[in-house]
Amino acid sequence: MTTFAKIPNCPIYPWWQLSPIYRSYVEGDPVSEFIKDGFRADVASYGLVVNTFSGLEGVYLNYLSKELGHERVWSIGPLLPPDDVGPVERGGPSEVLASVIFSWLDTCQDHTVVYVCFGSQAVLTNKQMEELTLGLEKSGVKFILCVKGKTKGHVDEEDYGDIPSGFEDRVTGRGLVIKGWAPQVLILRHKAIGAFLTHCGWNSALEGIVAGVPMLAWPMGADQFANATLLVDELKVAIRVCEGDETVLESNDLVKFLGEITSEKWIVKRAIAKYLSKAAFDAIGKEGSSFKNLDAFLRHVSESGFGV
Repeated sequence: MTTFAKIPNCPIYPWWQLSPIYRSYVEGDPVSEFIKDGFRADVASYGLVVNTFSGLEGVYLNYLSKELGHERVWSIGPLLPPDDVGPVERGGPSEVLASVIFSWLDTCQDHTVVYVCFGSQAVLTNKQMEELTLGLEKSGVKFILCVKGKTKGHVDEEDYGDIPSGFEDRVTGRGLVIKGWAPQVLILRHKAIGAFLTHCGWNSALEGIVAGVPMLAWPMGADQFANATLLVDELKVAIRVCEGDETVLESNDLVKFLGEITSEKWIVKRAIAKYLSKAAFDAIGKEGSSFKNLDAFLRHVSESGFGV
């Protein structure tokens, strides 16, 4: 186990949950040294602009300023796509029209649909997909499942990315499978969404918070374990259902977790999610901390003569 005693809340992680960039470092290796120099340059830079807000990570922003020895740490998040610039199309093609997705959601009762998406990078193994779909099928809940196809690293492998035969037919009317890009921001904001099963990438975490949706956390790599610690253990807006990019979430365990979204416990988490959503919008409002930080950053850059 690796501890970080100096950081607020003293996070502890097993070695395998630390960044593979850190774990694979080889002293003297040109690539490793280049990456290390890049991280050190971040610390040595004049200042940092961060996509978060004080109501979410204030204690860590304060710690960062203290460690850096200056207050040039500007939290300006959450950064959101403009409402008038199609977040429906911005990520790529999808086999399901946005109009079909939202027409289906409109037929569902409030807070009854589970949205399942693991971001733009993760591709589930066939065993993971088999148990995930089986759990969704057995649970009886309504859901949207976003499935990412094989990437270049998986095209020659047969054990990744396949939806079990017949699954889509068996859940017709109760579940919607989206292959390719999903308009995640708009889906999460729909009143029918009651939970978000996520890999805890930072963009997804922020989008879930802004939408006021409590989460089921399945961190898989990179910063996602730290993000899950924040969401689950500190903010209490999520529950941890699985960990690791090769771990299989058994279908019966998923059924149990999905059963919680109708429990009193989930009502509490929904209330926390709504509170955090309000805090996020307050932060980017004209009197909010992020709005003021962005203004201060721009004024600082202008007065300091950077970029001139």
